[in-house]
Amino acid sequence: QVQLVESGGGLVQPGGSLRLSCAASGSIVRIYTMAWYRQAPGKQRELVATITSGGSTNYADFVKGRFTISRDNAKNTVYLQMNSLKPEDTAVYSCNAFITTMTDLRQQVYWGQGTQVTVSS
Repeated sequence: QVQLVESGGGLVQPGGSLRLSCAASGSIVRIYTMAWYRQAPGKQRELVATITSGGSTNYADFVKGRFTISRDNAKNTVYLQMNSLKPEDTAVYSCNAFITTMTDLRQQVYWGQGTQVTVSS
């Protein structure tokens, strides 16, 4: 069984910063690509950023230059540093990861439960 647990969300003023974390635990053999998504009320979920096991990153245009994704493979954790936050960044942020486990060596995708980020004055 694998669990992904996000933390670090909250209320921040426009222009402020937050750092999200997502820690994976369980009978993990290897973690491949990890990603952050977000979903605002009444909108579809959208991809924010991805990072491969080797550290290659990709970002949605709407966060380029403001957000940074990183990971600590020793801790099975992915981070999202969010700077210059805007009200339109308000959403539930969720992480996912492609993981192989001791009971299933095929890559399966796992999701965290999400953490609320609210940008408001």
